[in-house]
Amino acid sequence: MTEPSTTDTAEPARAEPVHSVLGRLRAEVAKAVVGQDGVVAGLVIALLCRGHVLLEGPPGVAKTLLVRSLGAALDLEMKRIQFTPDLMPGDVTGSVVYDPRSAEFQFRPGPVFTNVLLADEINRTPPKTQSSLLEVMEERQVSADGVTRPLPEPFLVAATQNPIEHEGTYPLPEAQVDRFLLKLTVPLPARDEELGVLRAHHAGFDPRDLGAVGIKAVAGPMELAAAREAVGRVTVTEPVLGYIVDVCRATRATPSVELGASPRGATSLLATAKAWAWLGGRDHVTPDDVKVMARPTLRHRLRLTPEAELEGVTAESVLDSVLASVPTPR
Repeated sequence: MTEPSTTDTAEPARAEPVHSVLGRLRAEVAKAVVGQDGVVAGLVIALLCRGHVLLEGPPGVAKTLLVRSLGAALDLEMKRIQFTPDLMPGDVTGSVVYDPRSAEFQFRPGPVFTNVLLADEINRTPPKTQSSLLEVMEERQVSADGVTRPLPEPFLVAATQNPIEHEGTYPLPEAQVDRFLLKLTVPLPARDEELGVLRAHHAGFDPRDLGAVGIKAVAGPMELAAAREAVGRVTVTEPVLGYIVDVCRATRATPSVELGASPRGATSLLATAKAWAWLGGRDHVTPDDVKVMARPTLRHRLRLTPEAELEGVTAESVLDSVLASVPTPR
């Protein structure tokens, strides 16, 4: 993913102010995080689509700082959970506890009751605790003691995982992986970007003190709601809808794929393509928008056969082949 254009004037007048706000958002995040424009754009798309993001990258590439900076620039409440092997489901969603003062059982909300939830190293906790996020991510609610409690709006789960370490980790089940709208890879910075990081730290930058960096809230829930309405008005022609379906069906027919993109993957690709088109200043989706969003939207939804993995086949190479073989509508 590359940084979307925010200078196109083809967008309807009502969405113009929101467009400029989201442009300033990336500038605010850049005060704390050098580079990673594509990841920032992906997080914005997830917020526009009411989805969740799986961030994957080696340690030390500012995944946590990136999410914290985004929350500060959007004036959203943000909470962080460090997932560990001894974490229990109630530590995530909350639990019913006995209050001796009132002699009654009361629900004590967990950290999921926030706007932006950073699930750090989500694959380090057992499946029992991982499953506590299934209802949270899909229904945006917590059910406890027979009572359903809705989560704040907007709500985003940004989960991180280290692709290198496997000892002491628990792979996410397919049902949970499919609930992530996007899987964004956070790469190591280029040399010039890494020099910028060192210059910032040499000048006294403290990643634990975002206030000192000068990040200001440039948007909030109202602006996000307006942007979501604008994204909803983006049109999609029947040939482009058919193209999305054909791409997803082609992943299921690939011999090296054991499990291809589900219908939920197709609807997710439709949503992200509309958001990408809107961020690019267009009021309609083109096949190129679908191609740009296919990799981050579908890469985590493909499960390769063991034989293909041994041969070095990756989800990225499968998607490259699919996008090259499926006819593009004109």
